[in-house]
Amino acid sequence: MFKKMRRDEKQLSEKKAYDILKTNEYGILSTVGENGYPYGVPVNYIILNKKIYLHCAKEGHKLDNIRYSNKVSFSVVNKYELVPNNFTSKYESVIVFGTANFVDKEIKREALKGFIDKFSPDFKQEGYKYVDKALDKTEIIEITIEDIKGKKND
Repeated sequence: MFKKMRRDEKQLSEKKAYDILKTNEYGILSTVGENGYPYGVPVNYIILNKKIYLHCAKEGHKLDNIRYSNKVSFSVVNKYELVPNNFTSKYESVIVFGTANFVDKEIKREALKGFIDKFSPDFKQEGYKYVDKALDKTEIIEITIEDIKGKKND
């Protein structure tokens, strides 16, 4: 179903691809809406149990698109360096294909606490209180990974 990487000698192991996902702070979520146009939006995210979690408001463009089609892609770029004299760049990147779904309240709470742990580790006590206040005002999108590929150009 998913294509092989054309330059497979540049492909990273699945473990390295997950490591890159775990250590980065934001990626690009790509969806398609009923108008047929792709929509890519930068978002911060966390990884829990080999799934990607995004937080957002309860309405918006990406949510409309996911309701239309829950097939998504998600990409991150790691360690980018331009090499102008060789007309290239050095980088590591990951692209994921998967399905996006909305989660129940308990998974939402767990994911929001995961965001506090990752992005505000010095403020966990205050953050966890904030989670309880924001729970009903926030949507969590869970991406189940169906294909993951990492690439390295050095």
